[in-house]
Amino acid sequence: MVNTKVNLCGVELDNPIIPASGTFGFGYEFARLYDINVLGSLSFKGTTKDPRFGNPTPRIAECESGMLNSVGLQNPGVDKVISEELPKLKACFNKPVMANVSGFSVKDYVYTVEKLDSESQIGWFEINISCPNVHGGGLAFGTSAENAAAVTKAVKKVTKKPVIIKLSPNVTDITEIAKACEAEGADGISLINTLLGMKIDLKTKKPVLANKAGGFSGPAIKPVAVRMIYQVYDAVKIPIVGMGGVATAEDVIELMLAGATAVEVGAANLVEPFACKNIIEDLPRVMEKYKINNLSDIIGGAH
Repeated sequence: MVNTKVNLCGVELDNPIIPASGTFGFGYEFARLYDINVLGSLSFKGTTKDPRFGNPTPRIAECESGMLNSVGLQNPGVDKVISEELPKLKACFNKPVMANVSGFSVKDYVYTVEKLDSESQIGWFEINISCPNVHGGGLAFGTSAENAAAVTKAVKKVTKKPVIIKLSPNVTDITEIAKACEAEGADGISLINTLLGMKIDLKTKKPVLANKAGGFSGPAIKPVAVRMIYQVYDAVKIPIVGMGGVATAEDVIELMLAGATAVEVGAANLVEPFACKNIIEDLPRVMEKYKINNLSDIIGGAH
């Protein structure tokens, strides 16, 4: 009998599978399809200080081996997440969840984390630093080691729960940013977020997305994810939550061998709502095929 349990920043998961933020709503929407308690955990929809309507449409475009999105962090704001969304999730999911937090200034991140901190069902914070820094010329927090460190330091001051920093792959050296976050007390690193991409409609001769560019995700980005996870595993001592193009149990094993402790599934949920459930059910078979008894034994096994 194989053991799929892993330990993420002191919290034990039945398995490493976590639906990625932005691809699984607040979780309860999928509970109508299957018992979501089979999941290791889930990262709920990116939450900001204030409600956000999101970007103009169209904001989704299909591509070869993936998709582009420019949703724009649409969410009801932290107060409504606490009063309306989390109680619905609690009614159908009895495990700790990951709170994905976004912001446009350091104060935004601190405010939202502080508000969510007292929610008992939140086991970790996943801090999305791929947002534009409105006080820093609009560049994403995650493209600068200094800015990434500043967000990490500020957030760590207002919560005792594990803080996992979600990094942008749109940088020259991912390890420099990961190390800066670790130095300021990050408990884990989450990567990779989407790659920046664009699609042009040949008939209209204009970009398909209203926002012109968007985040590219799906199977095509998996080799980039594997490479970056591998590099960051060598650079830091804290656990990694890996993601990027994961669609099968084999993909999960590959990201774990590169260095991931847990694995998020993103775009695959939008193609197949049962993707996470299918991966979890297939994990034991794949583990047996590759003679893996304990999943936690293979973390970083490719090094």
